[in-house]
Amino acid sequence: MSVVRFGVSFEQDILDALDEYVKENRFANRSQALRQLVNKHIVEKKWLCNNRVAGAITLVYDHHRREISAHLAGIEREYRDEVLSVQRFTLNESHSLEVIAVNGISARLTELSDRLISEKGILHGRLIMTRFD
Repeated sequence: MSVVRFGVSFEQDILDALDEYVKENRFANRSQALRQLVNKHIVEKKWLCNNRVAGAITLVYDHHRREISAHLAGIEREYRDEVLSVQRFTLNESHSLEVIAVNGISARLTELSDRLISEKGILHGRLIMTRFD
């Protein structure tokens, strides 16, 4: 894909904030940071439009909690058209990390992640979606 150059004008405080964003995220330059921000905006807009996206749901939970694995698996089966793969990792003697690869309409993936994350015993959960077209 070819790169097109263009000029942008910002107020000093916005430029300072952009420079801080570049520094915090270790971008090579402002252009990379702006590309990231624009792409993020496009992806988030796609989510609102209920387009097809791919993503991952990450969950951290106490695997000693009674029947949590069975509850999660039951929810995942209800979304079998969206769930591509599930992988579980043991983090320590009591905590597990589950990564669920998903693909589908953004509203449906959000619904799935909300159900999983709100399950009793989930310590932390997050859905990350991205466009792939």
